[in-house]
Amino acid sequence: MTSRLLKSAALTVLLASSVMTMAAKPEGAGQAKPSQSTAQARLEIQIGSYFRDEQRQAASRYYAGVRAKGGCPPGLAKKNNGCMPPGQAKKWQIGQRLPATLVRYQVPSALIAQIGIAPAGYKYVRVANDILLITLGTMIVVDAIEDLMQP
Repeated sequence: MTSRLLKSAALTVLLASSVMTMAAKPEGAGQAKPSQSTAQARLEIQIGSYFRDEQRQAASRYYAGVRAKGGCPPGLAKKNNGCMPPGQAKKWQIGQRLPATLVRYQVPSALIAQIGIAPAGYKYVRVANDILLITLGTMIVVDAIEDLMQP
């Protein structure tokens, strides 16, 4: 009976010590490690200097294909104004907050694959015939590719 109690006590001590070992924090735990996304979030883009010529050309090619397929609604196609919806003339400015009243559309993933993913803290939106890079949260227009549906 005594040996049974000793074995039981030894087993309890062994289990308790292994649980405490597993619960200990690994080396370096709790310390912030810079990650790629953190580094990207710190990237500050100068107003009006994000889009390069290659990105502008890729967007123009993409929307030329959309235009060639008849991507403009018939009523707007007759107006020959580059598919600009009524009342959607340019109502935004680089360096200014994007008005909340403007209708925004997602940029097609096929186009994002060509121009690259927006940096952390930013996103692309399409407003009328323009692709805008805006800051998340403040909605400041950082840069733009304009007049995509113009022939």
